[in-house]
Amino acid sequence: MSTVTTPVDPTARRVPPLGGFSLTVLGIELRRMLRNRRTVIFTLIFPAALFFAVTGSDKTWDEPVGSGNEAAYILISMALYGAALTAAAGGSMVAMERALGWSRQLRLTPLNPVVYILMKAVVALVMGALAIAVVNLCGVIQGRAEMPTDVWIASAVVTLFCTFTFAALGVFTGFVVPGENAMQILGPGLAVLSFLGGVFWPLTEGSTLWHIATFTPMYGVAEVARSPLTHDLPWYAVVNAVAWLAIFVAGAAWRMSKDTARV
Repeated sequence: MSTVTTPVDPTARRVPPLGGFSLTVLGIELRRMLRNRRTVIFTLIFPAALFFAVTGSDKTWDEPVGSGNEAAYILISMALYGAALTAAAGGSMVAMERALGWSRQLRLTPLNPVVYILMKAVVALVMGALAIAVVNLCGVIQGRAEMPTDVWIASAVVTLFCTFTFAALGVFTGFVVPGENAMQILGPGLAVLSFLGGVFWPLTEGSTLWHIATFTPMYGVAEVARSPLTHDLPWYAVVNAVAWLAIFVAGAAWRMSKDTARV
């Protein structure tokens, strides 16, 4: 006697509200990130150590820059670097999940792929906010950075939104390269882009390096992040920031569609 089975139509599955977006999953993801020692080093220790290393010398940091001083300029730059590194690391976790087969299992569920990427971006943003908060707290404790309170808050908020670019870069890289190689590429790569983008020291406008920097991903967001302090935001810096955000988001969406098409 044979048993007759009824075919299952996967398109008839009930999609959960909000495409599967869940605060519980977000909380689990955040706790998982914070349990990772390497992530904690990148988020809480490395950006702060860089800030103290750059501004810890006997050099006078009181040179005026916009509505603050040179130490404030460095503080915003280091907060951006730390947040970018952290956000990219969070986004690149996609690569590790793909290697373990977790993302393939998720694609067998009604979870919307866009919501899946959105939750990754939110986690990366929260981790970036932690990096920004730690660097700013170090600046307050050290006492060399000076700028009005509203400029301090505005620069931190703008820097946080700038990390979207690098969260998208992390997701894009996570879909392109094998899991174990994602941060090996992103770590040194972001350091090089930060040098080129004038994050570690101001670039001389009109120089050969400055002309090259205006086409690299870190230049535009660095100018945007520091604009509340410097009160100077060239149009080509805005175009640079928007263009690279669009490129990385489009790249991540393209690779995600290719990846999901295999199931």
